[in-house]
Amino acid sequence: MDPIDVIEGPVSVLERSDVDTDQIIPKQFLKRVERTGFGEFLFYDWIRDGEIVLEPNPILVSGRNFGSGSSREHAVWALAQFGFDAVIAPSFSDIFFSNCTKNGFLPVVLPEDECHRIAEAGSARIELDNQTVSWEGGKALFQIDGEIKRRLLGGLDDIALTLQEIDSIERFEDGPGGSYGPDTTSVS
Repeated sequence: MDPIDVIEGPVSVLERSDVDTDQIIPKQFLKRVERTGFGEFLFYDWIRDGEIVLEPNPILVSGRNFGSGSSREHAVWALAQFGFDAVIAPSFSDIFFSNCTKNGFLPVVLPEDECHRIAEAGSARIELDNQTVSWEGGKALFQIDGEIKRRLLGGLDDIALTLQEIDSIERFEDGPGGSYGPDTTSVS
């Protein structure tokens, strides 16, 4: 996972609330075993039917309750592979928010009026370290859990976090009572 510090550039705007994961990446495209190839199917039905037009900019601004519906990491993969690095919205589904952060994708929660101002400005700069979003004519602070922030800044997914503890894991496995170490227990 790549570290996140600053994400900046043009924004794409999806003026919809309650965007669920089946709309983000329809179920018929979930048959792949790789984590690649999902970007071309992002919002497939809406784009194919001409309901929306989206450019692959670094930032997507959307309405409240983004990422609702079923838990599928494929939705995050599709957004990233389309070209987005972050989504700014008034609220997110909890599972979708977690899937974003575990896959190196930044979800930013801001009030609806600030989302509209960013959309109107057309470009923005997100600085994770100081938790700000700035745009022409405005700036806002956003909240993010400290541990999630640390992982995103360091590019640490769950595997990388586990590997940081490899010495402790090996000592445990090799030591008394470890699942791979010699059995030092005795039965009296």
